[in-house]
Amino acid sequence: MFVTFEGPEGSGKSTQIRLLFRALREAGYDVLLAREPGGTSIGDQIRDVLHDARNTEMHPAAEILLYSASRAQLVAQVIRPALAEGRIVLCDRFADSTMAYQGYGRGLDLGMLRQITEFATGGLIPNLTLLLDVDVEAGLARRRRGGDEWNRMDQQAIEFYERTRQGYLALAAAEPHRYIYIDGGGPVEAVATAIWDAVLPVLSSRHG
Repeated sequence: MFVTFEGPEGSGKSTQIRLLFRALREAGYDVLLAREPGGTSIGDQIRDVLHDARNTEMHPAAEILLYSASRAQLVAQVIRPALAEGRIVLCDRFADSTMAYQGYGRGLDLGMLRQITEFATGGLIPNLTLLLDVDVEAGLARRRRGGDEWNRMDQQAIEFYERTRQGYLALAAAEPHRYIYIDGGGPVEAVATAIWDAVLPVLSSRHG
């Protein structure tokens, strides 16, 4: 089973995916944790270019192609082999980030982005996507307090993040069978419980 975590900046998805990973392992599931961009040696090199705060002149077309290159490597080298072994794969961001950030945020053509993504992933679609939603300003403030990597994508105008968040909500509304909406603004423990309660029935039905 392929489960992805999505959400705007500061939504807590990176914290929550690690908590779910540990909880699933403790429950006896064979689970792999991945992330985007990166997750492979090649992907991590691409991540460095994408996140370098000095690369302010990066064109949106170059940005989407770099993200897609990293994704193609991750799918081929890590995700598909793990799924073929019957493992659960949890991925911190995936193709929906492209639609939200480069599509709704940057204003690139959604149809073209879908074609690029189809090529990069070979048509791989998550079985379940958890959307951790948070108010944009609250999420950015959380990012600043958190002490995590502060990168080029954290330096956009507030309107960009608002468009991205609305994009996520639109994506979730269009695919309610795949998306589970999670309010990421609450305490860490409460959010983790909500995620566990949402994911466990789905996993149990597929894995027994």
